[in-house]
This record gives sequence, structure tokens and C-alpha cells, in this order.
Amino acid sequence: AAPAGAVSFGVKYTEGVSVDVTCQGRGEVGSAPSSGTRWPLDEGTVLRFSMSQASTEVNDNKVTVSFYAEEGQPINQAVVFLTGIGISLDVDADRDGVVEKNNPDKASWTWGPEGHGAILLVSCDKESP
Repeated sequence: AAPAGAVSFGVKYTEGVSVDVTCQGRGEVGSAPSSGTRWPLDEGTVLRFSMSQASTEVNDNKVTVSFYAEEGQPINQAVVFLTGIGISLDVDADRDGVVEKNNPDKASWTWGPEGHGAILLVSCDKESP
């Protein structure tokens, strides 16, 4: 997706975003600094970004990728706006009829009438082709 003539790229991102760059043949480069570093546009280079917490507003985080020519001049930018969605499986972990968000038994399961933990029934069959 890089523009014609681009040979490298740089990344800037907001505080709520984590960015990793992997270059083929060099292994995991790891976390990308939020600005200043440039990477070659080689085949097999992967830019991966994620968020570790839910957003407070829609599009409150972003990643900006700047593309550079061989002379180091910026050619173009691509911007991705991100909204982190929080998902939690809230269950009746102690089986008392009350669904609690922060029940300590949520992370484990014990069999029997005095047991704890959610019993989750998952439908994995194919309802339609």
C-alpha cells in the first residue's frame, strides 16, 4: 500500500496504542518508538498495532505511517483511527444466581455442588453454510 517511490516508513502513534515492527530476516524488532525511527519498506516487514484498554471516545487513538523517498523526503501519510472496545465475560462464577463482574472465582473452575466457576456451553456447529 506504499506510494510509488517510497523506500522507508516511520510511525507515530498516540499513548493508548502499542506498535511492533517485524522485519523479515531480522526477527522481532519489538516495540516501535512513537517517532523518529525509520524502517525499510522490504517485503516481509510487518507493522502490527493494538490497544490494551478500552477507549473513552470513538476514534480517540491513531497511528500515522509516513512514507519516505530515497532522499529522505516525506512522500505521503496513511492514518488509521482506532477505537478500543472493552469486552468482558461476566458470569455467575460462584453459582449463587448473581452475575458479578469482578468475582475472584471467575478465573478458575471447581467441579461439584460446592464448586465455583462458570459453566459455558458453546455452540460450535455450523448453523448454515
